[in-house]
Amino acid sequence: MKKTNIAVATAFTGLLALGGTALTTTTAVAAEEKEKCYGVVKAGKNDCATKTGSCAGTAKSDAQKDAFLMVPKGLCDRLAGGSTESK
Repeated sequence: MKKTNIAVATAFTGLLALGGTALTTTTAVAAEEKEKCYGVVKAGKNDCATKTGSCAGTAKSDAQKDAFLMVPKGLCDRLAGGSTESK
């Protein structure tokens, strides 16, 4: 393999590694900036289990008090009926 091909392959591999690191860091930060928001879901659109259902998508009614959505931190308090605590 020519020296120029090796240099190009090395540079490309480095860029891929750097891009993967940036993507992982962005995902971790985004996950930390979310919170559970109870009481604002539409029927069947909740993100996780409730007291009455064992998995996502099992909310039986709109605005079910024990069903939540993950929303950006601080948004829940501004939504009508939204609460960061299950009721």
